[in-house]
Amino acid sequence: MSNFIEDTIVALATPPGIGAISVIRLSGKQSLKSVDSIFHGKIKLSDALSHTIHYGRIISDGDKTIDDVIVSIFRSPNSYTGEDSVEISSHGSPLISGKIIELLVKKNVRLAEPGEFTKRAFLNNRIDLAQAEAVADVINSRTEASLKGARNQLDGMLSQKVQELRLSLINVSSFVELGLDFAEENIEFIDNSELLKRIQQIIHEIDDLLSTYSFGRVIRDGVNVAIVGQPNVGKSSILNYILKESRAIVSKIPGTTRDIIREEVSIDGILFKLFDTAGIRFSEDEIEKEGILRSREAIKNADIILLIYDTGQEFDNNILTEIYSLVHKERVIVVLNKIDLVRQKPTSDKICVSALTGEGMEDLLKKLISMSMGSSNYSEKSAIVSNLRHYQCLEKAKEYLGHAKNSIYNKLSGEFISVDLRNAENSLGEIIGVVTTDDILNNIFMNFCIGK
Repeated sequence: MSNFIEDTIVALATPPGIGAISVIRLSGKQSLKSVDSIFHGKIKLSDALSHTIHYGRIISDGDKTIDDVIVSIFRSPNSYTGEDSVEISSHGSPLISGKIIELLVKKNVRLAEPGEFTKRAFLNNRIDLAQAEAVADVINSRTEASLKGARNQLDGMLSQKVQELRLSLINVSSFVELGLDFAEENIEFIDNSELLKRIQQIIHEIDDLLSTYSFGRVIRDGVNVAIVGQPNVGKSSILNYILKESRAIVSKIPGTTRDIIREEVSIDGILFKLFDTAGIRFSEDEIEKEGILRSREAIKNADIILLIYDTGQEFDNNILTEIYSLVHKERVIVVLNKIDLVRQKPTSDKICVSALTGEGMEDLLKKLISMSMGSSNYSEKSAIVSNLRHYQCLEKAKEYLGHAKNSIYNKLSGEFISVDLRNAENSLGEIIGVVTTDDILNNIFMNFCIGK
């Protein structure tokens, strides 16, 4: 691994394809020397100061000009990776960037793996592991909320809280382990009641973090919304209204929607993934039956279900009962559509709308937002858990602390308590990378784009 990290690496940092410019990134001890071997400018890059920009030409082995470029210098340790780094800005031709990378590879520069620049930033202590994962979330953010959430993590809000919990655990563990060292002298450094109090306080703070996961997942991944109901109640019309475009076919003929239509829309910064499903009814049509089967699967996997009724039809409780058998009723919003034809008054458990005129649709959108946000008092200064790996690490830490409490209640020796406290500390350490394995690192960084 050490020799692998000693390599100088190169990758295209901008998206492949034609554009105004392409940026080629290098990192490693030989970055400056390698670029110097193909760059002709006023000075040698090896003599240049950090955070300076230089104009010149990239020259091939046959002294042919490949392109006019701008080269940016970032010297260790003041670079993204913590190593000497160079960024070459060329004209945005895939042919040009490919030729430049090819020249550098001939100079014993290695092609970077996915996420390797960020991985080096982590290994060189420029960022911790939770912040490294946030880099990918920033890149992949698609709404204002997801960007703010990723930025929150990248700025170290979660890392700071986790580190505080680790230090509290280390402090508690030190008293337990001191007691073990002086067991024969019967010296007690912390009594059981105080030990239980401190462990319980840490568990309480972990619970506070765990409680943010539902909201954190929403701002990171979005909300799955299944639009369901009997045929011809206006499901597709409601989808089209929310999207502000005619995406689904609207017809008076029942059973028009045979398959699930998937669309995404941002509402108040939250990403909603909308699933317009086939109307639920008894049918002998094989294609429609398959569509209805898929509708039921969409309901099971949805975070929120919009159950649409036609106000001109008799309210059928059977479909409501069926949906409640698949998901908890708190995830269901009952919507009465077509109030432009038959007036209805909204109630606490039903929203009345007209997808044709737009009446009541703002109330529906507000309901979607409020259900998605839950009771979270989100602040940009709050630590938010949005990553499943982090959630599982916190759950493990809490479980070990529970074992430690049981050991105290059962008056077991300090060795049992110490092991559980140490395991809890390690579980928290996995979040920020204090404790990690190659498998964890590889799994995280393989999902990054090359060049980041």
